Amino acid sequence: MAEYKLLLPSMGEGVMEATIITWLFNEGDNVKEDDSVVEIATDKVDSDVPTPVSGKIVKILKQKDEVAKVGEAIAILEIEGEGTASEEVKTETPAATPDAETLKAIEEPLQTMAASNVEFSGDLYLSPLVKSIAQQENISETELKTIKGSGLEGRITKEDILAYVANRGSKPAQQAAPAPAASTPQPAVSAPAATIPVSAGDEIIPMDRMRKIIAENMVKAKQIAPHVTSFIETDVTNVVKWRNKNKAVFEKREGEKLTFMPIFVKAVVKAIQDFPMINVSVNGENIIKKKNINIGMATALPDGNLIVPVIKNADQLSLSGLAKAINDLAYRARNKKLRPEDTQGATYTISNVGSFGNLMGTPIIPQPQVAILAIGAIVKKPAVLETADGDVIAIRNLMFMSHSYDHRVVDGSLGGMMLKHVHDYLENWDLNTEI
Repeated sequence: MAEYKLLLPSMGEGVMEATIITWLFNEGDNVKEDDSVVEIATDKVDSDVPTPVSGKIVKILKQKDEVAKVGEAIAILEIEGEGTASEEVKTETPAATPDAETLKAIEEPLQTMAASNVEFSGDLYLSPLVKSIAQQENISETELKTIKGSGLEGRITKEDILAYVANRGSKPAQQAAPAPAASTPQPAVSAPAATIPVSAGDEIIPMDRMRKIIAENMVKAKQIAPHVTSFIETDVTNVVKWRNKNKAVFEKREGEKLTFMPIFVKAVVKAIQDFPMINVSVNGENIIKKKNINIGMATALPDGNLIVPVIKNADQLSLSGLAKAINDLAYRARNKKLRPEDTQGATYTISNVGSFGNLMGTPIIPQPQVAILAIGAIVKKPAVLETADGDVIAIRNLMFMSHSYDHRVVDGSLGGMMLKHVHDYLENWDLNTEI
């Protein structure tokens, strides 16, 4: 019999590690090729890891709540044959193998937020836990550079930073060195200023991992970007008529539902093409103009949390293609089948608050994007129409849209004109549009 090392596979650009959530099999269990053997979590999404071979799990190397790096062995299987084999992954292998103590420190289980949500310059390698401790203790990057790390290649371990915190005593935290405008925000989540009193009968509910990530992302987003929100009310009667005319035909032909979202995405994409400076990110004092138009789609999960899968290259998809992509992402999001890469790379986001019956909202811009559109509920209302015979009052389908944008780089004129173009595309929707 041969040993096979099951490695943590590559999970998309920028994802270098994952936390073990649950092993679906125990040591000694037999597994078949393509069986999902373990559930993992990144700062983006939860997913399963299948085994590419059949065999028996003889050793689990990474336990629940431990962190594994891409390309690292997480289990050993016994398979047919001789020798030792492992799954090939496209990743660089460290030149030196750390000892057990160092490895434990580097891969200490995540107990707070994921590292990718904390802004550092990149000059230091910091594990997720070390970054979280630095954030909670208001330790600046300047201070971190003074800590002598005992880990691999001088990296700061959990023990190093906890010792530093203990030695800090009652001294006030050092102030971070001045940073270029808009490049390094203040820590996203600070320790509470005061203890919240708990009364008899109150229930204390610990935040789950995803809620912690969402909390940090939202605070960080508000701290980084000065938000401005514009509102507009849009007559979408033509959109409603067109969908009512085509939804049964589309479902019969494609076996899928035709929602309003593909239409909204189409209008947003056309408006972005009119105003490409909405499709940008800010990097210090530079503006990065994105070539691709990737639309994030805020999706509520059954557990009440939120995730934003991404429609890649939305400008290259037809209405039918958008409908299929949206349905696929929504289904996989609600059934925990998204891959990490499905939530990466958004350049603009749409949030459909109308699906909860809300008329409008003031959405928070997800970093590093600079704008987000909230779409409200479609409501029948009396409205004044201009006709050749004069003004008349008619029942129309009206909808509010809210456009939040980053005032560092998007002024009111740009943010407002972009929203007006989305409005115009929807109000003038061609009833003869093909699907």
